[in-house]
Amino acid sequence: VPYAPRTYVMYFYEGTTDITEESQPVLEALRKVVNEGSEVQITGHTDTVGSAASNDKLSVERAREIRNVLVATGLPVASAKVTGRGERELLVPTADNTDEQANRRVEVIIRY
Repeated sequence: VPYAPRTYVMYFYEGTTDITEESQPVLEALRKVVNEGSEVQITGHTDTVGSAASNDKLSVERAREIRNVLVATGLPVASAKVTGRGERELLVPTADNTDEQANRRVEVIIRY
C-alpha cells in the first residue's frame, strides 16, 4: 500500500516569487523529505490582484522558483511536474483585485 501523499504549502509576498519569512521553515522541512524515489508535483497560485493572464504567469513562476531552490540544494526534482493555476483555485474565495495572502501560495505534493 503506498503512503499517503504529503502536502507542503509556502506563501509569497504580493506580486513576487519571494516566499514569506513564515514559509522558510516549510521549505526547510520539504528539503528533508524529498529523495530520489519521490514523485513531486509543484503547483503555483495567486490572489486576484492583477489580470488573469499575469496571474497565470506569476503562478507558474512561483512554482518554478520553488523547484529551482530545491534543485540548487541538490535535491532530485529537476523533472518535477510544475503547473500554475493563477487565481482559479482560491483557498479563500475573494472578489477581483483582492489582496489575500492565503491565496498567494505554492503547494508541493510528494508521493513515495
